[in-house]
Amino acid sequence: MSGKPVIGIIVLCVSVLPAVAEPPNVIFFATDDLCDWVGPLGYDQAITPHMDKLAQSGVTFTNAHCPGTFCAPSRSAIFTGQFASTTGCYTTQVYFRNRPDLKPLQQSFKDGGYATFGAGKLFHHPAGYVDLRGWDTFFVRSEDQKREGWPLNSWGSSTPNTRGNDTPIPEPYPNSAYNRGRTPANRFFLEWGAVPNDREEEMADTQRINWACDVLRQKHDKPFLLAVGLYAPHFPNYAPQKYFDLYDAEQIKAPPYKEDDLDDLPPKIRKAKIHRKSVHHRRLVEIDAVEDAIHGYLAAVSYADAMLGRLWETLRNSPYHDNTVIVLWSDHGYHHGEKGDWGKHTLWERTTNVPFIWAGPDIERGARIDATVSLIDMYPTFVEMCALPNVEGLEGTSLVRMLREPSAAIDRNVYIPYLDPGGYAIVNRQWRYIHYSDDTEELYGLCKDPHEWYNLAEDAAYAAVKDELRRSAPDTFAPAGIPKKRLKLVTQGETFYWRVR
Repeated sequence: MSGKPVIGIIVLCVSVLPAVAEPPNVIFFATDDLCDWVGPLGYDQAITPHMDKLAQSGVTFTNAHCPGTFCAPSRSAIFTGQFASTTGCYTTQVYFRNRPDLKPLQQSFKDGGYATFGAGKLFHHPAGYVDLRGWDTFFVRSEDQKREGWPLNSWGSSTPNTRGNDTPIPEPYPNSAYNRGRTPANRFFLEWGAVPNDREEEMADTQRINWACDVLRQKHDKPFLLAVGLYAPHFPNYAPQKYFDLYDAEQIKAPPYKEDDLDDLPPKIRKAKIHRKSVHHRRLVEIDAVEDAIHGYLAAVSYADAMLGRLWETLRNSPYHDNTVIVLWSDHGYHHGEKGDWGKHTLWERTTNVPFIWAGPDIERGARIDATVSLIDMYPTFVEMCALPNVEGLEGTSLVRMLREPSAAIDRNVYIPYLDPGGYAIVNRQWRYIHYSDDTEELYGLCKDPHEWYNLAEDAAYAAVKDELRRSAPDTFAPAGIPKKRLKLVTQGETFYWRVR
């Protein structure tokens, strides 16, 4: 060293550091059974003005897929950031009972300095499925529900009627053409109908949204997560009359069907779906009620859209509007007669493709991205976007760069587990490959066959395509965890736990 003093170096160091951005608030808006039948995804039969406006304010992923094929496994994957093939939560497993080591999304927000508020159907709706860890407040409609294991359903009575139930339903009950004249033993499957407009505020989803709006009107001294889940448009498709009146019943059209659509399926799934078709789809056709059932679904979609509008308008009038990210998603889609099915539980497009819309600060406005993504991507996206503590084992991919630069989006293979170890689908823009646990397969070329009518799996010309897609599946699959039917729910005041029967 020369021994000469070093001077003038420290003076400028602090002044050039970038300002630390304030972490955004997050509104997590969930729907149930909402397929891609919404305006932002190009379905012009649905009346969804608030979803349309949200899409204009942010980014719409047109090729987003759920991480499970019905409520429980999809929501387990979303809240843990891990697929069923890792957690063992393929069906009705209670993830926090089977895998208490997994950190749920709301706990990561809390650990990151956020206030956390939850309401409605964020988890599977039966009693005992709410993961109560990490919430500052979780809203249910009555104190009795807390003592019953925090059920998240919207029609709790075992024999529903307008006097014995805590939320309004149509009169008479059952109300739909499918169920009319049947006993209430069928409960709510393929049940739809209008409730009086003046009872909208009594509906469970309306109560949840009103509570969330009240949260937005409060003063918050730190960033918040406000997560609210609707039951709509899950059956029963009950909605105020005005949402039915939005539609001309004579103009409603069913989706295209192919009569022999099931003929080229593998034997086991073909047998199951032929039974499903004979029990449900053909009965609706026989009584000429297909369009009527779709009308009920669309009315429930428009009701859900109105609830989004109520929440979003409250946000727009709050001091938090400029620094709040809102993300709309559905746990999975729903078939309306496609492949003879009314329901979910499939690895086909109608079950897996869902609305997925983001808006807020540092998110491009009015953009559409058709690169294939998964709802399991939400957890790592929030970790990056909100500077949450790192969580080991997250299996999704952060979407932050896509949200800021939609032109940078790159398509990828997305994995969707099925109901048992070894069953899955791999999806990208061009292909849907389905592998069942009995080693049977389906393959659809989506560019030429968007309805998935022609199974190419047995065509040797596509062997290389199948091989490439299979490489995106896990090498191993966790065994299924303990299902709900082998557990007993034990309540203790306002807490609960599960024990093996």
